[in-house]
Amino acid sequence: MSHLPSHGPGPFELPSGREGVLPVQYLANAISSNVISGGGFTIPHENLQPASVDLRLGEVAYRIRCSFLPDDETVERKLKDVLIDEINLHAEGAVLETNRPYLIPLKERLALPPTVRGRANPKSSTGRIDVFTRVITDESYRFDEIAPGYEGQLYLEVVPLSFAVRVREDLSLCQLRLSVGRSELNDDEVRDFHARQTLLFENGGAVPPERLALANGMFLSLDLRGDANSRVGYRARDNAPLLDLTQAALREPSRYWEPVLSEEEDRIVLTPQKFYLLMSDEAVSIPSTLAANMTAYDPTSGELRTHYAGFFDPGFGYDPHGSFHGSRAALEVRAHDVPFMIEHGQRVCKLTFEHMLEPPTFLYGEAIGSSYQRQHETLGKYFLRPSSSASSPADAPVRRRDSEDSDQLALPIERD
Repeated sequence: MSHLPSHGPGPFELPSGREGVLPVQYLANAISSNVISGGGFTIPHENLQPASVDLRLGEVAYRIRCSFLPDDETVERKLKDVLIDEINLHAEGAVLETNRPYLIPLKERLALPPTVRGRANPKSSTGRIDVFTRVITDESYRFDEIAPGYEGQLYLEVVPLSFAVRVREDLSLCQLRLSVGRSELNDDEVRDFHARQTLLFENGGAVPPERLALANGMFLSLDLRGDANSRVGYRARDNAPLLDLTQAALREPSRYWEPVLSEEEDRIVLTPQKFYLLMSDEAVSIPSTLAANMTAYDPTSGELRTHYAGFFDPGFGYDPHGSFHGSRAALEVRAHDVPFMIEHGQRVCKLTFEHMLEPPTFLYGEAIGSSYQRQHETLGKYFLRPSSSASSPADAPVRRRDSEDSDQLALPIERD
């Protein structure tokens, strides 16, 4: 990755008085300074994204009887109370069964300065196959939030929900973002920024600033009009085959997904306990000076809420030359208890924006192999796109994918 600066071992330094999310050049420095270390393993350059680092599975997975938070204990100590089995992730890896929690020590360790905090999220391709993940740290009472000055091991809780999956050592299922100081924009700052540089597009044009739906973040809505065949997304099939994440072959989607068709009134009814992939109506554009996150959505506003955040790195949906206007976001939706109707334009998720400490040396996009720039399909990178697979039988030879594709930005929405 030629955009990365080369740093030798040395102190990790941040500019005085600056606040924001650390860009890739500072993350590279954090690695060379052992603020982020591989625990004896080299962290590949391709694991660095514009504002985040892909974290890798370690050598072993622990099957546990329940999830937990360590509170004032170490994860290792708390693990002893819930451990069922130990699974080797070497070589061909191992199969993780659906609806069973696993705890996997990650290869990366942290030694954060007192002013630097961290946040972890699933990668987009992880969320799009309905694999639930969250990071746990020692002596913590929160998932995915890493306290300023934290020093120690990182652990990943993994729960496949729709498909049994095969994983192995070095696979990346989640990402880490570091920040310092006050980085988040308030609603007035978001509106002012959007008036100067468009963050949200609708039907190819900028959404007028006065029409932004803001409440501690910016809302996005559903596209349920669909394509020429009324298809608006996909629903995970029951009893699907094993999904092998260690193989680079693209799968025929019909074995795992069934199409979701919109009713005449541009709406659909969600079946309880089923997992859906849908698309936002608006398109998002993240310039080089900002990063964005999906945040919790108030369930009192409807039956849907955001279950965990999704990272938007600088460059997502952004083109300084104006050849395209934003990228739509894939939405992961589930109704738990009762059938629930959702309609076109219904607001179902919310973004917050953060200042970058400084612009990254490269942006999210096709130039670095990003999987979801200018996306029009909700399927993740493990599957053939419908345009490629529509005429292919289920047993046709599968194509290969680039194992180093960058992926982010699945926006998980659940109903509690």
